[in-house]
Amino acid sequence: MRRQPIKDPVTRAGGYARSVAFFAALVSAIALLMVRSQRAEPGPALAVLGSGVVLAGLALVFAGFAFVRGWREGARGIGAAILGVFIAALVLAYPAYAALRGLRLPAITDVSTDLEQPPAFSRSRAAFAARDGRYPPDPGAQAREAQRAAYSQIAPLTLDVDPDEAFELARKAAVNRKWQIVEAIRPGGRVGTGRIEAIARSRVLNLPADITVRVRPRADGARIDVRSATRLGARDLGDNADRIRAYLDEVANLAIALK
Repeated sequence: MRRQPIKDPVTRAGGYARSVAFFAALVSAIALLMVRSQRAEPGPALAVLGSGVVLAGLALVFAGFAFVRGWREGARGIGAAILGVFIAALVLAYPAYAALRGLRLPAITDVSTDLEQPPAFSRSRAAFAARDGRYPPDPGAQAREAQRAAYSQIAPLTLDVDPDEAFELARKAAVNRKWQIVEAIRPGGRVGTGRIEAIARSRVLNLPADITVRVRPRADGARIDVRSATRLGARDLGDNADRIRAYLDEVANLAIALK
């Protein structure tokens, strides 16, 4: 009688891990295109992106089963599982980074350089429409304390130039940062305060944030305050503070270039 060759067992979990990871990458890519498109609703697009993250996590679970069976029984299919892990890791890289960063930062969505008198958002019809009918409320006491603890370096910028020149620097910095300027009112008149209303978008997901810049005259020049408020979610993951720092650095560099 002829001996039948003994075949090594094959784990199906490895193939499942690879297939689910590919599907997760496809779903995440479509969701990313949806999120970055200003025509799509951000909420549903983010939900699709979340499903891609869940699928990537499921791929890792299948890969784990494949590794266990391969180690215990010497089952084949580990190569497919490794490929699945690699693809799933690519899908999960940014969400994991954002989640880890979010754990270290406070649960706030509104950051201002002036916590006692935050710059007010415009109530004009054009600005209100640009914010999708939203008027960000002033941060409460708890949010202000959370900002003080996490972002003690967020502070106003004072310039030894006249208010009109400071306003022009602030406007040019907003243009350089590729913000969509909705309203720009020069300093002067009875109030004497200038204001710039703008919309900024996050770098990766292109999500909108509402910005207001206040330019106040001082005896020795002008003071610039900035407020940035995200529209979605309960945490900004540090985006508002990063945005304000980068913007004020841009204004300061423009002011230095004038001298």
